[in-house]
Amino acid sequence: MSQIVIACGGTGGHLAPGIAVAEVLEARGHRCLLLISQKQVDSKLVEKYGHLRFERTPGRAFSGGLTKRLGSLLSLVEGFFFSRKLLRREQPDLVLLFGGFLSVGLAYAAKFKGLPIALHEANGQPGRTVRMVKGFATRLYLPDGVSLPGVADTSIRYLGYPVRGDIQRVLPEPARERLGLSVAGKLLVIIGGSQGAKALNDWVIQNFEALAEQGISVYCVTGLGGAGVDRLEHINQAGETIRASFVPFSDAMGDVISAADLVVSRAGAGSIAEIVRCRAPSILIPYPHAMDDHQRVNARMHVANAAGVWMDQEAIESKLLDEVVRLMADEDACAEFRAQMERMDAFDSSQQIAEDLGRLSRGELPLGDGSIEAMGSRD
Repeated sequence: MSQIVIACGGTGGHLAPGIAVAEVLEARGHRCLLLISQKQVDSKLVEKYGHLRFERTPGRAFSGGLTKRLGSLLSLVEGFFFSRKLLRREQPDLVLLFGGFLSVGLAYAAKFKGLPIALHEANGQPGRTVRMVKGFATRLYLPDGVSLPGVADTSIRYLGYPVRGDIQRVLPEPARERLGLSVAGKLLVIIGGSQGAKALNDWVIQNFEALAEQGISVYCVTGLGGAGVDRLEHINQAGETIRASFVPFSDAMGDVISAADLVVSRAGAGSIAEIVRCRAPSILIPYPHAMDDHQRVNARMHVANAAGVWMDQEAIESKLLDEVVRLMADEDACAEFRAQMERMDAFDSSQQIAEDLGRLSRGELPLGDGSIEAMGSRD
């Protein structure tokens, strides 16, 4: 079978789909090496995937002031030479890039070596790395309805976001039990993405008593920086003890999202894909400083599919509490969101991408026009 090198570190939104595809590839008999960053979030996320091979690589995001940007450029050069050495050692048949700063050096090294390159873009607004190396790609995986100028239609496949196999919808009660939650009424889950979201953490603390008076408990995934508090309790006028739990990280996101009656989340492509997989009604709050404003584009696409609602971060102080309470009480709206997400999650992206990668790595010409029907699994 084939050897495939996957660059997917730097953020959970890049690493999680890399893991998802690698698990399917390995199950099909291929060998994978996943390149991850030195960041703490990568180290935490890979802890439960000891059956996969990971290697930490140099690199840093292209951001900040002049000094930091110069450092980023130097790290790209370092990443190129690191990748050349790694490709000589591993002798892969194909490289797969999930965007982010770790993909750039590997893209140039793979192009220099003449290897097939597959490139995955998760967001509705293609990122800087994807735009930079799109001309190298033998195959480009894009979200449905997204276009990228300068790329041949024959190289594009619309196969969605690969979700890890352990992220599955389960019933709320067993999910809550595994999380150690005792919920008197409704449960609101807050997800700030792999980097956390201070604005959402602070909103929970400031509005917890008002939520508790409505019988709404909270489970908040704060990010590794934390929220400065682990637990809050409030006895409401009905005599119920309502709790808010704060955790910096969870490797059981299937349970976390499935436990929720409603999710408030950043609008990263990974978070949205996991919300869809677990059929959770949601309010999306795009990170206002995201590169190319891609989270706002993601949120609008989700709402265009009638799968949830979104609001700007600037509105959360004045509007979010009322919207949470409204949606918690609107069973018809939540049922419609779930039905739309059922439709959106009609096929397994990980399986479809792995099938296509297998053909590419064997040098086979892809079949059909890239439609899902033309690319069905042969396993």
